[in-house]
Amino acid sequence: MLDVNFVRSNFELVKAKLAARKFPADKLELFSDLDSRRRALVSNRDELNARSNRESKAIGELMKAGNKAEAETARATMRQTRDEIAAAENELAMVQQELDEVMVNIPNLAHDSVPEGADEAANREVKRWGEPREFSFAPLEHSDIGTRLGILDFERAAKITGSRFAILSGIGARLERALINFCLDLHTKNHGYTEVAPPFIVNANTLFGTGQLPKFEEDLFKLTDERNFYLIPTAEVPLTNIYAGEILDGTTLPIKMTAYTPCFRSEAGSYGKDTKGLIRQHQFDKVELVKITRPEDSYDELESLTRNAEAVLEALALPYRTIVLSTGDMGFSAAKTYDIEVWLPSQQTYREISSCSNCEAFQARRGQIRFRREAGAKPEFAHTLNGSGLAIGRTWLAILENYQQEDGSVVVPQALRPYLDGLEVIK
Repeated sequence: MLDVNFVRSNFELVKAKLAARKFPADKLELFSDLDSRRRALVSNRDELNARSNRESKAIGELMKAGNKAEAETARATMRQTRDEIAAAENELAMVQQELDEVMVNIPNLAHDSVPEGADEAANREVKRWGEPREFSFAPLEHSDIGTRLGILDFERAAKITGSRFAILSGIGARLERALINFCLDLHTKNHGYTEVAPPFIVNANTLFGTGQLPKFEEDLFKLTDERNFYLIPTAEVPLTNIYAGEILDGTTLPIKMTAYTPCFRSEAGSYGKDTKGLIRQHQFDKVELVKITRPEDSYDELESLTRNAEAVLEALALPYRTIVLSTGDMGFSAAKTYDIEVWLPSQQTYREISSCSNCEAFQARRGQIRFRREAGAKPEFAHTLNGSGLAIGRTWLAILENYQQEDGSVVVPQALRPYLDGLEVIK
């Protein structure tokens, strides 16, 4: 959430930056109108309270002087003033609620280094690693490879649940588990993250803190009992909110966490898009990276977090490219985002496998995550960052496609063989 005082004091700048993010101008004008009304109501209420205090003092003096009749008349006047105060408080509460609703639906402001553009066409490539393999045969899609190997089953998953679910079995399930363990080991042993095993179910306040609620509720799976719980869409949600409502010791920052979790997304609005295969599932595994940092360090930490995610693909020898998203293509809470895209031979293109974002103080303000630079210092909002390190299902399918052989087998990347008892080829 943006700082109200910053928006008020820098209205034209905020308006221009939000226009670059395709945020409707009329909604920001509504903020301005409501904010003006709120300040006028606060001023009026304060004046009424001051008048009530004066009237109360006058009544006391009249009673002390023995002027009971005048005191009773003054009491009637004060009762009227208090009725006006109550009415003013009610109106102020309604306007404040409207203002809060506007504020929680305003996206973050893009960092100055983010390319301006309406959509993904304005994204800018910043790095490319590895050479896509040249095949002597027509490469198959991962869904065909996995089905023929007997390690991937969509039909039985649809019978159990519905579309956009999958069953991995045998070496397919082991490969998924190997990837999870490999990513966690790499990030904890080589990159300095602390492994966390968080809940997979969270409350509404937690989803509000990271920005999924209230704007993106249709993308979530909500439980139907009275507790108002949701399945997590990503481990970013519970990890970031571990420190919600707390004031951290600034000397402990950055805090670096990694976690494996299943993720659950309704994929609302994506009907007809990536319906075949594992690209866009309702349930998928992911290893997440989250950092909580001091503001002045957050962009250096974004670069290192992105490198940590890239390191997974390099260890697996999977070609990839990294792009910086434009203002019109970024997520709601992000101030800057790098997408890492892995090469898929069947599509002859790069597809997203990780999204690494600096949210600056946007999530911290919603979740009240603060720190003190030293004992007794004024609390400041921390900066929060997150990224996939990596999306396991998409890494799984990228291995099948990039390491497929003409006879239908799949070579196991060297880095994963210790996790699969030395297995070299999936047949």
